[in-house]
Amino acid sequence: MSAFRKYGTCFFEEYARIELSTLLGREFDCLVDRDRPDLQSPDDRHLGIEVTRAMEESKLAAQQLLKEVAGIVPAADRQDLENIVSTGYAYGLREGRYIGTRELPYWMLAKPLRMILQSKVSKAGNGFYGRFDKMGLFVFCKDDLDEAQAAQTCRYVMQLQRNQEIRYNRLYLADIDQFFVCNLDEGLSFDARLLTIPVTQDQRQEMFLQAIRAQFERRG
Repeated sequence: MSAFRKYGTCFFEEYARIELSTLLGREFDCLVDRDRPDLQSPDDRHLGIEVTRAMEESKLAAQQLLKEVAGIVPAADRQDLENIVSTGYAYGLREGRYIGTRELPYWMLAKPLRMILQSKVSKAGNGFYGRFDKMGLFVFCKDDLDEAQAAQTCRYVMQLQRNQEIRYNRLYLADIDQFFVCNLDEGLSFDARLLTIPVTQDQRQEMFLQAIRAQFERRG
């Protein structure tokens, strides 16, 4: 078992699949959890999506969660906190302020966004993830992104991979309450490249619960 699997990355890969399906359509329902890249169409050829995460190392939120659990800070929604404590996962709950015990090592291994993009684009170009008709890069972001930052990130990835034969077709930036879809294909005006989708609290909670259920089913 790899270090990443030990740290429960299956939760995030499942959450990514659920979020793609919920926000963009059921064509993503068929994706299966594999490796290099993490999510793939069953035929191993049509669609491959690598799932990763980015955050500044100084912004881990575990201590804040412990304060709320201990009653030092008033909790607005005790049920969310109970879910975080009982499952060990927090992504999608409480506006992304907290990190569960099971996902803490996952986020501690995260790098700032630009470093992650450089690494993942380089690996794709070198054939590390194989060849697919369409390739996507899905990045969980713990730092709040606005639309201007998402657009800047889209431009950066396009610049990084401009001379590569193997490229990503889509970049998905999953902020807690916004989901950015960047179309990286050639021949488009930049205004047509970025789609911003709001993510409601109810959607976040439902996606969280679905991903948790999938974890228990795997163990089952």
